[in-house]
Amino acid sequence: MRVILLKDVKNLGKKDEIKRVSDGYGRNFLLRQNLAKIAGHAEEKMIEKKKKIEEIEMEKQRKEEKETAEKIKNVSLEIKVKAGKKDELFESIGAQKISEKIKEKGFDIEKEQVGIDSPIKELGDYRVKINFKHADSAEIKLKISKEK
Repeated sequence: MRVILLKDVKNLGKKDEIKRVSDGYGRNFLLRQNLAKIAGHAEEKMIEKKKKIEEIEMEKQRKEEKETAEKIKNVSLEIKVKAGKKDELFESIGAQKISEKIKEKGFDIEKEQVGIDSPIKELGDYRVKINFKHADSAEIKLKISKEK
Protein backbone atom coordinates (compact mmCIF):
# COMPACT_ATOMS: atom_id res chain seq x y z
CA MET A 1 0.00 0.00 0.00
CA ARG A 2 1.29 3.47 -0.89
CA VAL A 3 0.48 6.29 1.52
CA ILE A 4 1.18 10.00 1.81
CA LEU A 5 2.29 10.97 5.29
CA LEU A 6 0.26 13.79 6.83
CA LYS A 7 2.63 14.15 9.79
CA ASP A 8 6.18 13.10 10.62
CA VAL A 9 6.17 9.43 11.65
CA LYS A 10 9.11 8.12 13.63
CA ASN A 11 11.11 5.43 11.81
CA LEU A 12 9.02 5.90 8.65
CA GLY A 13 9.33 9.38 7.17
CA LYS A 14 8.47 13.05 7.18
CA LYS A 15 5.29 14.89 6.29
CA ASP A 16 4.31 14.85 2.58
CA GLU A 17 6.54 11.89 1.74
CA ILE A 18 5.10 8.99 -0.23
CA LYS A 19 5.92 5.64 1.39
CA ARG A 20 5.17 2.01 0.67
CA VAL A 21 3.92 0.22 3.80
CA SER A 22 2.24 -3.08 4.55
CA ASP A 23 -1.54 -3.12 4.16
CA GLY A 24 -2.15 -3.90 7.84
CA TYR A 25 0.18 -1.16 9.12
CA GLY A 26 -1.35 1.34 6.73
CA ARG A 27 -5.00 0.54 7.43
CA ASN A 28 -4.80 -0.31 11.13
CA PHE A 29 -2.36 2.34 12.30
CA LEU A 30 -1.50 5.12 9.88
CA LEU A 31 -4.99 5.74 8.49
CA ARG A 32 -6.78 5.32 11.83
CA GLN A 33 -4.39 7.73 13.60
CA ASN A 34 -4.76 10.25 10.73
CA LEU A 35 -1.01 10.05 10.13
CA ALA A 36 -1.39 9.23 6.45
CA LYS A 37 -3.82 8.95 3.55
CA ILE A 38 -3.86 6.56 0.64
CA ALA A 39 -1.73 7.79 -2.24
CA GLY A 40 -3.63 8.00 -5.49
CA HIS A 41 -2.23 9.15 -8.82
CA ALA A 42 -3.63 12.70 -8.43
CA GLU A 43 -2.26 13.08 -4.90
CA GLU A 44 1.19 11.93 -6.01
CA LYS A 45 1.26 14.57 -8.76
CA MET A 46 0.11 17.20 -6.28
CA ILE A 47 2.92 16.26 -3.86
CA GLU A 48 5.48 16.44 -6.68
CA LYS A 49 4.27 19.94 -7.63
CA LYS A 50 4.38 21.02 -4.01
CA LYS A 51 7.96 19.75 -3.67
CA LYS A 52 9.04 21.61 -6.81
CA ILE A 53 7.52 24.83 -5.49
CA GLU A 54 9.27 24.32 -2.13
CA GLU A 55 12.60 23.74 -3.92
CA ILE A 56 12.17 26.98 -5.88
CA GLU A 57 11.34 28.87 -2.67
CA MET A 58 14.33 27.30 -0.90
CA GLU A 59 16.66 28.32 -3.73
CA LYS A 60 15.25 31.85 -3.62
CA GLN A 61 15.85 32.01 0.16
CA ARG A 62 19.42 30.70 -0.29
CA LYS A 63 20.15 33.36 -2.86
CA GLU A 64 18.69 36.15 -0.70
CA GLU A 65 20.60 34.98 2.38
CA LYS A 66 23.84 34.75 0.41
CA GLU A 67 23.38 38.32 -0.82
CA THR A 68 22.56 39.53 2.69
CA ALA A 69 25.60 37.73 4.09
CA GLU A 70 27.86 39.46 1.55
CA LYS A 71 26.38 42.88 2.28
CA ILE A 72 26.39 42.50 6.06
CA LYS A 73 30.11 41.66 6.21
CA ASN A 74 30.89 45.35 5.66
CA VAL A 75 28.58 46.59 8.42
CA SER A 76 29.91 48.08 11.61
CA LEU A 77 27.59 49.04 14.43
CA GLU A 78 28.03 51.32 17.39
CA ILE A 79 25.84 51.05 20.44
CA LYS A 80 26.06 53.84 22.98
CA VAL A 81 25.17 52.91 26.54
CA LYS A 82 25.28 54.48 29.94
CA ALA A 83 28.34 53.46 31.89
CA GLY A 84 29.76 54.20 35.32
CA LYS A 85 33.03 55.86 36.23
CA LYS A 86 34.94 52.58 35.91
CA ASP A 87 33.36 51.89 32.50
CA GLU A 88 30.98 49.25 33.84
CA LEU A 89 27.75 49.12 31.86
CA PHE A 90 24.41 49.84 33.49
CA GLU A 91 22.79 47.41 31.07
CA SER A 92 23.97 44.38 29.17
CA ILE A 93 23.85 44.17 25.39
CA GLY A 94 22.13 41.02 24.19
CA ALA A 95 21.09 39.50 20.89
CA GLN A 96 17.80 41.43 20.87
CA LYS A 97 19.48 44.84 21.10
CA ILE A 98 22.04 43.88 18.43
CA SER A 99 19.35 42.63 16.02
CA GLU A 100 17.37 45.86 16.51
CA LYS A 101 20.47 47.89 15.66
CA ILE A 102 21.09 45.77 12.54
CA LYS A 103 17.46 46.26 11.47
CA GLU A 104 18.03 50.03 11.68
CA LYS A 105 20.72 49.54 9.02
CA GLY A 106 18.14 47.88 6.75
CA PHE A 107 18.83 44.17 7.28
CA ASP A 108 16.14 41.71 8.37
CA ILE A 109 18.03 39.83 11.08
CA GLU A 110 16.25 38.11 13.97
CA LYS A 111 17.72 37.78 17.44
CA GLU A 112 18.07 34.00 16.98
CA GLN A 113 20.54 34.66 14.16
CA VAL A 114 22.87 36.75 16.33
CA GLY A 115 25.63 34.46 17.57
CA ILE A 116 26.76 35.64 20.97
CA ASP A 117 27.33 33.25 23.85
CA SER A 118 26.38 35.65 26.62
CA PRO A 119 25.30 39.29 26.87
CA ILE A 120 28.06 41.89 26.50
CA LYS A 121 28.78 43.71 29.77
CA GLU A 122 31.89 45.75 28.96
CA LEU A 123 32.84 48.61 26.66
CA GLY A 124 34.99 47.76 23.67
CA ASP A 125 35.11 46.37 20.16
CA TYR A 126 33.58 43.00 19.36
CA ARG A 127 33.06 40.73 16.39
CA VAL A 128 29.57 39.29 16.29
CA LYS A 129 28.66 36.31 14.14
CA ILE A 130 25.38 36.42 12.20
CA ASN A 131 24.11 32.93 11.36
CA PHE A 132 21.98 32.17 8.34
CA LYS A 133 19.85 29.09 7.78
CA HIS A 134 20.94 28.38 4.20
CA ALA A 135 24.06 30.50 3.73
CA ASP A 136 27.41 30.80 5.46
CA SER A 137 27.59 32.95 8.55
CA ALA A 138 28.98 36.49 8.45
CA GLU A 139 30.75 38.62 11.03
CA ILE A 140 30.02 42.24 11.81
CA LYS A 141 32.01 44.74 13.84
CA LEU A 142 30.32 46.00 16.99
CA LYS A 143 31.55 48.84 19.11
CA ILE A 144 30.12 49.43 22.56
CA SER A 145 30.88 52.99 23.61
CA LYS A 146 30.03 55.25 26.52
CA GLU A 147 27.08 57.57 26.14
CA LYS A 148 27.96 61.16 26.88
